[in-house]
Amino acid sequence: MSLNRSEKEAVINDVTGLAAKAQTLVIAEYRGITVADMTKLRSNARSNGVNLSVLKNTLARRAVAGTGFEVVSDQMTGPLIYGFSEDAVAAAKVVAEFAKTNAKLVIRAGAYGGKVLDVEGVKQLASIPTKEVLLAQLLGLMQSPISRTARVLAAIAEKKGAGAEVSAEAVAA
Repeated sequence: MSLNRSEKEAVINDVTGLAAKAQTLVIAEYRGITVADMTKLRSNARSNGVNLSVLKNTLARRAVAGTGFEVVSDQMTGPLIYGFSEDAVAAAKVVAEFAKTNAKLVIRAGAYGGKVLDVEGVKQLASIPTKEVLLAQLLGLMQSPISRTARVLAAIAEKKGAGAEVSAEAVAA
C-alpha cells in the first residue's frame, strides 16, 4: 500500500520525534521471521521502552537526516526493523537477545552518540547492564565498607560481652 504525501510527512515527523528523544538506534534485517515471532519481539521491546518500527528506508533516511543517527543512512537497505530507545542499551539488548534465539533476525548496524556501531559494537552495547542494575551495583559497592565496619564492631562488642560474662562467673566462683 502506497502512502500519500501527507501520510509520508506524518511518518517522517513521528520518526524524527523518536530520533530526537533516543540515544540509540539499532537496525536489523527481519527477512523470514514469522508474525508470531515478530509479535513477541515487539511486545518485549515495548516492555523495555524500545520503539520498534518497520519503515520505508527512504522515509527513515529523511527522518534521521541532521541527527546523530544519520551516520547509518548507508546501511538502510532491504527489509529492516528500526529500534529506537531513550535508554542507551535497551534497543541493543532487546534486538541482540532476540537474535540469539532467532537466526532470521540479522543485526545490521546501530548508532550511539553519533557513531556507527557494527554488529559486534551492538552486541557489546547489549552486554552492558541496564541503568538500574548499574545503580544497584554502585549502591552495593558504597554500602560494602559500612556494613563490613558494622560487622567488625558487632563482633568486637560480642567478644567483649562474652569476656565480661566469663570474668563475672570467675569472680562468683
